[in-house]
Amino acid sequence: MKVLGIDTSTSCGSVGLIDDGEVISDYLLKIPVTHSERLLGAIEFVLKEARCNIEDIDGWAISLGPGSFTGLRIGVSAVKGLTFATGKPVAGVSTLDVLASQIAPTSYLICPILDARKKEVYTAFYRYEEGRFLKRLSDYQAIRPEDLVEKIKEQTIFLGDGVKTYGDLLLNFLPSLAILPPAPLHVSHGSMVAKLGSELLQKGESLNPSTFTPLYVRSSEAEMKWQETHSN
Repeated sequence: MKVLGIDTSTSCGSVGLIDDGEVISDYLLKIPVTHSERLLGAIEFVLKEARCNIEDIDGWAISLGPGSFTGLRIGVSAVKGLTFATGKPVAGVSTLDVLASQIAPTSYLICPILDARKKEVYTAFYRYEEGRFLKRLSDYQAIRPEDLVEKIKEQTIFLGDGVKTYGDLLLNFLPSLAILPPAPLHVSHGSMVAKLGSELLQKGESLNPSTFTPLYVRSSEAEMKWQETHSN
């Protein structure tokens, strides 16, 4: 089963292609160009280099967030267009799930963090059960890093673009508990989006392309201002 995965939830865009679980291509690009300018070109590049026609794709996978509101909308709009154009199903996965899944089985608690701006991070907690099954232990949430560290009572792996912003804070507050992996693991890979999406598609868990929306977790600034204005 060939599945192409797309992630536009952060400034580093990614497109990955897998075939029956095997990674065929994994394309990452972090440059000062918007996702709207580079995404379709990245998809075309991945398909071309993999000697794969768009008709050969069996399904699509998209990282739904949380993350950049603008980036998420661009990715969702693009994959909806591809789904309608090809008639192939699409699966949606959480960016936090993708990041956590990139950590090999471990006994440590796993805590992906994405910079949510406004001095908050998007996060959730994960743990491997029976040494190989990754389980999410909490809801997705937006939280102040200072409040997050209060919840940490054991050695924990932190990864995601929030580490770049708050890595020093984590090490200062949790000098013996915070584990920061190498930089490549802080980026959501399109191939992992495709892998998780493929697992959902094989179980028949596809999204309705007409109605699905990004996973925002927190209201946008415009929505919060509207709520404040109309709260009375």
